Amino acid sequence: MDLESLLPAGVTRRAALSGLAASAVLLSAGAMPALAQGRAGWLPSPPAPVDHLFGREIRRIPTSEQVVALTFNAAWDGQGLDTVLTVLRQQKAPATFFLTGHFAQRHPAAARAITAAGHGVANHSHSHPPFGELTRAERAQEVELADRAIRTATGTVVLPFFRFPYGDTTPAQIAEVNALGYADIEWTTDTTGYKGTASGMTVQKAVKRALDALTPGEIVQMHIGSLDGQGPVIDAQALPQLIDAVRSRGYRIADLRTLLTPAPAPALATP
Repeated sequence: MDLESLLPAGVTRRAALSGLAASAVLLSAGAMPALAQGRAGWLPSPPAPVDHLFGREIRRIPTSEQVVALTFNAAWDGQGLDTVLTVLRQQKAPATFFLTGHFAQRHPAAARAITAAGHGVANHSHSHPPFGELTRAERAQEVELADRAIRTATGTVVLPFFRFPYGDTTPAQIAEVNALGYADIEWTTDTTGYKGTASGMTVQKAVKRALDALTPGEIVQMHIGSLDGQGPVIDAQALPQLIDAVRSRGYRIADLRTLLTPAPAPALATP
């Protein structure tokens, strides 16, 4: 079953994703449930186009405000998820989780826990392949299969955000995911906590990488698991220190879903 089969006659997938954009803005303002509960009869809200995010690779929120967005990739195990969700709840901080379809299929309870906590879920491909090695049809299939798997696991519609595996982007590939209704959301910096202690990563190094790149609109990429699935999940352990350090520097944690609202046009000067 695909998204079109869940929509009323005449409503396109693009329109549904645009409707999701409007609903997600309500989520970031604290109005949860209709979207978070999810249902087969979901009706799109009045359009809030995401076209303003198309045509480019987004690596920071375009703002001069001192804000940082936290994002987590979920492609392997979910070993650190409980800790991450606990810290986010205690710190009253939002985050966006980029799930692969394989992760959603293997760990549906984890995927549901993310949305139940009020965080956004987005698309990180189905099997996490290097996109440059795929055909156009194979890339489209990776996006669509992930969308279907995440919706099946969570009961929600996926945010219109796509993050390329390995950050492997090209203008042509960005145009392809845009045509499928997704904006390309990458990262300003990656803590590289996913490499684990065996690769010499530590909590302090992960926090330092985030702080070294501190800038208005920074998007931090982290992971809820590790490459080998062994040892502590560095990003989960680093999260409390990272949030405290960012806030101590006068920054606040912003919801990445604010990207769904286009920046207002500058006011015209009156004569």
